[in-house]
Amino acid sequence: MTHIEEALQKLQRAQRPGAASAAQPRLATPTAKEPSYGGNRLVVDTAQLRANGLLAPDREERRLAEQYRTIKRPLLTNAAQAVELPIPNANLVAVVSALPGEGKTFTCLNLCLSIARERDWSVVLVDADCSKPHLTRMFSAEDRPGLIDLLKDPGRTFVSLVMPTDVPGFSLLPAGSHDHHALELLASRRMDELCAELAARPGRMVVFDSSPLLLTTEAVVLASKVGQVVFVVKANQTPQDAVKAALEKIDHTKAIGCVLNQSWGTPATADGYGYYGYGGASDAAATRAEVPGPQ
Repeated sequence: MTHIEEALQKLQRAQRPGAASAAQPRLATPTAKEPSYGGNRLVVDTAQLRANGLLAPDREERRLAEQYRTIKRPLLTNAAQAVELPIPNANLVAVVSALPGEGKTFTCLNLCLSIARERDWSVVLVDADCSKPHLTRMFSAEDRPGLIDLLKDPGRTFVSLVMPTDVPGFSLLPAGSHDHHALELLASRRMDELCAELAARPGRMVVFDSSPLLLTTEAVVLASKVGQVVFVVKANQTPQDAVKAALEKIDHTKAIGCVLNQSWGTPATADGYGYYGYGGASDAAATRAEVPGPQ
């Protein structure tokens, strides 16, 4: 049985009556909406983002917002430890895909903007696609230090490099300087220490935009460091074999969700996939959603 089939079966089991634990969930205590970050302040130009296809057109904005509410809810539930078995590093989320062009960056941005609307959560979007830092370029932050610089220099701090935006609760950590040893930096003890530091602060989600799983080893390493993985699949385009091969690379002790992107019909497709749900460690937090939209 493939991992995607296992995940779907777990989704179906979790949706049956009585599947969730009757035990009272243990909630983390939220902290202040957002800490004081030291990076330059960014302006989120929604008109430009929409022109670049990274935000939904006006006519689809409300529908897409509702879809991302559905997608974020199990992520926040897991991060608040409102599940039977708490998930380590659950407030750290990697957004991945099998191949390029599946809407991973679109998903990252819209997911983060949705999380930022929460009263008790803030979110930092981290550009961890070190070979093609699209988010960094999109926010014109190419000359700013970021993730790679933070991992190379123990004297730098996360808080000092994160760039706040004019959207309350939403901040960005750019990719930083180019380095041919990005894989080794992501796999380093310094990265483990950073993840432990970020996981220790309740009320803050950290979302990593990753490179494609089937093209780089960096994505596999990054997925091993976080507690939750959002796997983006482009409807009617991503080959099922590519989906299966990519899912095989993810540690299935993680909470893994699948997002069907650019879907305008029902969740079921001719290729046999088309659902959003959690497998792995988060059976009690299953849901489903489609993501229509331009990306």
